[in-house]
Formats: sequence, structure tokens, C-alpha cells
Amino acid sequence: MALKLILEQVSQWLFQPVLALLVALVIWTLVALGMFLRSLAGRRRGQRPAVSRFARLIDAAAADTAPDADIRIERVLAQAEHSSLRSLNTVRFAVRAGPSLGLMGTLIPMAAALSGLARGDLPALAEHMVVAFSATIVGIAIGVVMHVIAMVREGWQRQDLDDIRLHAERALRAQEAGAPKAAA
Repeated sequence: MALKLILEQVSQWLFQPVLALLVALVIWTLVALGMFLRSLAGRRRGQRPAVSRFARLIDAAAADTAPDADIRIERVLAQAEHSSLRSLNTVRFAVRAGPSLGLMGTLIPMAAALSGLARGDLPALAEHMVVAFSATIVGIAIGVVMHVIAMVREGWQRQDLDDIRLHAERALRAQEAGAPKAAA
């Protein structure tokens, strides 16, 4: 009996933080959606900042006459890949966390709603059910919006990485063509 009460109390303690996290994820989703739309508009105008930035870094590494320029170019490619993956982490987190928090925000008030039903307190039942279903809807909406953003951005990043790799290959070939030939 004591374990049951402890679990019920822990569940109730989690309710407010779960709702606060859902609200925070809604705000983050709106920010991410705005950033996504800005990126979409930029890409339609031909702006691809990651490609431009890493192409400049590759060009700088290739322009150096040091013998390890190819290693520096590889390092820039690794940085581009790492940057690409890192930028998707928050979106991927929201894809998973939104529905999970929505489910928690559903189940916690359902216990109180069932308790109200058992007591015959229909207003309490209705109040808790509204909160429960609202949490579900918000959590699923976060997951869907962020999933669409993640899918499109992953495609963009694959295309950008392919273009960065192609630029690196061209820079390496140009560097090799300009390098003095060793005597055989």
C-alpha cells in the first residue's frame, strides 16, 4: 500500500514539470519552424551557407603548400559532417520527446479523472480529461511538425555534404595537378 501511494505521489509531482516541458517544446517547435521556413526561403534563392562556409575552409586548406593539406581537407569534411549531425539533434529530440511528454501528460491526469469518476465528481472528471487530451494533441503535433522538419533538413544536409565532398575532391585534384612531380 505504501508503494502505491509513493508511485501516485511521484506521478503527481511529475505532472507540472511535464506540462512545463510540453509548453517549452511548443515554443521550441515554433522557433524551429521559423528557422526552417527562413532556410527554405534562402535555399529557394540559392543560398546554402554551410556549403559556402566549408568550401571556403577547403579552399584555404588546399591553397596551403604544406604536405598535409589533404589531411586538413579531410578534417574540414569531418567538421562538416559533425556540424550536420549536431544541427539535427535538437529536432530529433523533439520528434521523440513531444509524443512521450504528451503521453505522460495524458496518463497522469487520467488517474485523477478516474478517481473523480469513482467519487461521482463529473466536473473533476471533465477537467482532468480535457487536460489529458490536450496534452496528447500537443505532444503529437510537436512530433509531427518536427518530424517533417527533420526529414526535409536531412535531405538538404545530405545534398550539402555531397556538394562539399565534391568541392573537396576538386580541390585535391587541383592541388595534385599543381604540385611538382617527383623524379622517378
